[in-house]
Amino acid sequence: MCPFFGICGGCKYDFTSPDYRAQKISELARLPITEDAVWIDAGTRRRAEFAFADGVFGFYQHRSKAIVPVRCCPLCCAAINDVLPAVASLPWGGAGAVLVTACDNGIDIAVTSAVPYFSSEFKNAAARLDVLRVTWNGRVVVQNATPIVKFGDVSVEYPPGAFLQPTIVGADILRDMVVAAAAGAHRCADLFCGLGNFTYALGADGFDIAGAGVRRDLFRNPLTVGMLNKYDCVVMDPPRAGAIAQCTELVKSNVGRVIYISCNPQTWVRDAKILQQKYSLVSLAPVDQFVGSAHWELFSLFA
Repeated sequence: MCPFFGICGGCKYDFTSPDYRAQKISELARLPITEDAVWIDAGTRRRAEFAFADGVFGFYQHRSKAIVPVRCCPLCCAAINDVLPAVASLPWGGAGAVLVTACDNGIDIAVTSAVPYFSSEFKNAAARLDVLRVTWNGRVVVQNATPIVKFGDVSVEYPPGAFLQPTIVGADILRDMVVAAAAGAHRCADLFCGLGNFTYALGADGFDIAGAGVRRDLFRNPLTVGMLNKYDCVVMDPPRAGAIAQCTELVKSNVGRVIYISCNPQTWVRDAKILQQKYSLVSLAPVDQFVGSAHWELFSLFA
């Protein structure tokens, strides 16, 4: 068992329990699952968000603002755990969040805090870390190299705090599923494309507020029917808020295939009802990207 289970608020289920999979899959009991679940191993997370307050660094307790000191998390990859004791020992002032990301060439640390500044003591201590970069509210504290992430054979620069799938193996599995589901499509749009996990593999046009493609707020300004009609396949991987505005436009378009990846089953259900005004649900597969938590990643194909 994880030494923090039941204390730290990060996990709802003990991922070392013999009935972990049965417990976790029960979260999806009401969904029309058509495929076997894809299970991801613990110890593979390449990003984790920690908290700090009053000089204490770690994870929040369950339903509390109290922080559990953490120097090693069994869910995180070795690269994160190797640097975690030194990160935790930084002279943390004020309160905030610390996103630690294992990029392909090293560690990136992005601090967000209501405190707009960092001390010279913090900067000097951060300079001694074996990391690529440390930022504070987007401002560079220390940078030794440009963080890089890879999507298949494509390498891209990683901006501070940018979205990534939590595990490399999960990102690769989802990319393979998307490519297979899009087979035969002539022109694809990748909406909420992030840094391009699907975009490059599909040769797609990417759209996002900030990412690999056209800058566009798809919540307030979804692709219109006229724009959508240029594509025969659309891929969507929105944040937890889902893609209700874009789904409303899709069902009025000539797009023949929609591949929808969701990290929130509740908004997936809402959006699926809209999509099913035009499309049939072909497949729905759960992926345990968020090991230990109640959260699931859903891969779905509508056609």
